[in-house]
Amino acid sequence: MKKLSFALISLMIALSFTVSAAPMPADAAGTKAKTYKNCTEINKVYAGGIARSSKVKNKGGKTKYKPFVSQALYDANKKSDRDKDLIACER
Repeated sequence: MKKLSFALISLMIALSFTVSAAPMPADAAGTKAKTYKNCTEINKVYAGGIARSSKVKNKGGKTKYKPFVSQALYDANKKSDRDKDLIACER
């Protein structure tokens, strides 16, 4: 019984360090999302563009890369979404 409780406590401690050491996403950290000048700049960092949600579908043709999902980043660069499919600068 002591071994089981020791193992359980050790696991809880290890998980608490893992959760507390995990970096916060930009959306939750309260930092302002970066605004890019055009799609060329976006595609240098995010090859597949920026999607507002993981559930959105590309209305255009085939794409080569999967888009990065971030609501705040998409909202900051909404002007670059020419076809209004909630994916900015998809390729």
